[in-house]
This record gives sequence, structure tokens and C-alpha cells, in this order.
Amino acid sequence: MPIYEYRCQDCKRRVSLFWRTFSDAETGEKACPRCGSAHLTRLVSRVRVVRSEESRLDDLADPSNMPDFDENDPKSLGRWMRKMSSEVGEDLGPEFDEVVGRLESGEDPEAIEQSMPDLMGGGDFDAGMDF
Repeated sequence: MPIYEYRCQDCKRRVSLFWRTFSDAETGEKACPRCGSAHLTRLVSRVRVVRSEESRLDDLADPSNMPDFDENDPKSLGRWMRKMSSEVGEDLGPEFDEVVGRLESGEDPEAIEQSMPDLMGGGDFDAGMDF
């Protein structure tokens, strides 16, 4: 069951169309789900590779995959935490999102910890973490 991406020439949006079979995708009538236009140009879609969680975590732990990571820069730490979160694929909750957002805006991790005393079960923010 293929999903193809198209660019609508009328509304200029990128749209995805689901087809039941490959032959339907070749012969079926294409229409933009946003504006209804039939003027669609097929795009080359991104390729996705299914990887194990272990493989993704191994790549994240490899220092060569983090060339711009600076543990002393809150913005860098926030970007790294957001990347880790997206790779794990789990929603870590609103507190995590708040912390990452504050780091990405440049706020000092210690100031964040002081303003959120219940963070990480009330313990030290970096307890047990080796950076």
C-alpha cells in the first residue's frame, strides 16, 4: 500500500496520497486533498530505515555524532536533549518539554533546577549523570 507525495501546482502545498495498490497509484485520478486540484507533480519521498532502539541509542552515544555538543552551553544541551527524546520516541511529559524549552532559550540549568524543585523526583538535576 504505497503513499506518494505530490506538490500541488495550484495551492503550492506538499500533499501525501494513499493508494491501495501500485497500479492504482499509476492509473488513478489524483486530486489535492486541500484544494481539489488535479495539477499534482509527484515528488521523490524521503527514505525511512527501520532501526532497532539499541541501534539508535548506540548512535546517540557516539561522540562523533555530536560535533557541536557543548555541555557548558544550555542551548547545546537543550538541542541534545530534544534529539535524544525524538530518537527514543516516547513522550517524556510537559516538565521535560519545559526544561528543554528553557535550555534552548539559554537559561542556566541550575536556575531551572531551583525553579522546579520536584524535577527528577526532587533530587539533583544531574545526579548520576556523567557529562
